[in-house]
Amino acid sequence: MIFPLITESYHPEAVIIAGGDYPTHPIPLALLRHAKFVCCCDGTAQTYIEHGYIPHAIVGDGDSLTEEFKTKYQSIFHHISEQEDNDLTKATRYCMAKGYTSICYLGATGKREDHTLGNISLLIRYMHAFHIQATMVTDHGYFTPAEGKNQFESFRGQQISIFNFGCTTLYSEGCKWNTYAFDELWQGTLNEAIGDTITFEGNGKYLVYRTFDSK
Repeated sequence: MIFPLITESYHPEAVIIAGGDYPTHPIPLALLRHAKFVCCCDGTAQTYIEHGYIPHAIVGDGDSLTEEFKTKYQSIFHHISEQEDNDLTKATRYCMAKGYTSICYLGATGKREDHTLGNISLLIRYMHAFHIQATMVTDHGYFTPAEGKNQFESFRGQQISIFNFGCTTLYSEGCKWNTYAFDELWQGTLNEAIGDTITFEGNGKYLVYRTFDSK
């Protein structure tokens, strides 16, 4: 599979906005403008609406929304009370039910570090269990889960990190430093692209992070 660069011209199928730091970088803001479908996790809808937009759907348990707000937007608010999944996963299931299999996540990092780490790790679950193409975009770059052999569009000097989730073999082409089946998450960080394409091949799951800017 070929994973494209995420730029201001990228048009995502669906975007889910989580409750972390609201995006400020031009690229994630462009994704919001270009998205065919925008779904807000619970209280994030208030921030999105304050920026002058109306989402297609608001999904969550509603704990962070006022009754007045829920009444005003009842036509697009979808209350899901179960607590086995967090709001990010509830929103993902809702978008999947609408037929979307390629989803960009914004606002899923920042604020509480435990939420950030949990949200990033969910990308592996969404790929493996939900069979969707999930991309988590921040104000600095983007995470993409993958398994097997894949190509990632890149550019010289782009900063690359790869996190191993169960591979016992993990090879690369197009990186400044060769990869291997890292035992620790930190070991695959701070690599660098030497051209316009990177290939990773592993016998399991891994997570790739690419920055917007070169070093």
